[in-house]
Amino acid sequence: MILEFKNLTKNEIYHTVTQTLVPRPIAWVLSTHTDGHFNLAPFSYFTAVSSTPPLLMFSVDAKAPGLSKDTAVNIKQSPYFVVHIASASQAEAVNETSRTLPAEESELNNIDIPLTDFAGFPLPRLRGVPIAFGCKLHSTQQIEGTLQTLVFGEIEQVYIDDKCATVTEYVDKTGRQRSRLTVDATQLDPLSRLGAGEFGTLGQIKTVARPR
Repeated sequence: MILEFKNLTKNEIYHTVTQTLVPRPIAWVLSTHTDGHFNLAPFSYFTAVSSTPPLLMFSVDAKAPGLSKDTAVNIKQSPYFVVHIASASQAEAVNETSRTLPAEESELNNIDIPLTDFAGFPLPRLRGVPIAFGCKLHSTQQIEGTLQTLVFGEIEQVYIDDKCATVTEYVDKTGRQRSRLTVDATQLDPLSRLGAGEFGTLGQIKTVARPR
């Protein structure tokens, strides 16, 4: 089967891409509304961008021409936000926060996950979610000819659940003491996005040595 995208509608393209570009990580984004409450929403057009500076990016579609979604509006007005990586057990909560609500209503009211202090960062994080990136807005980019806004966040710090992480000390080739972080993906059990109403779980992990 070959599909020519020039012959597809926007909706058909979306469904084709989201069912074939899989699995996609989910950015579960906490942002601050102007009245002080928090909005929470998932985005699966999401990836890492660079290490220096440490940037991640997610893409936000507008509700309608000239009407941005709450997350994009919030971050442009208040630049700090938290990107969570949910575990598979939190799929229902992630899905619930995709519901369309008025900007003045917090999605946190509809899920049973409380906030907790994110030490050293201006915003809280979701308790029990294994990964949380504390980010500050780096820049946004409106994609010409679309309703999509790319949001680039610079990672200032990351919370990692202790059950998912170990730190190993070692001596490098120069004799200097070093430490190496290892995150156990099976303990993290990250939730990913597939097409339509489907979500993915990690499944079997395959280790392949990098060629030298």
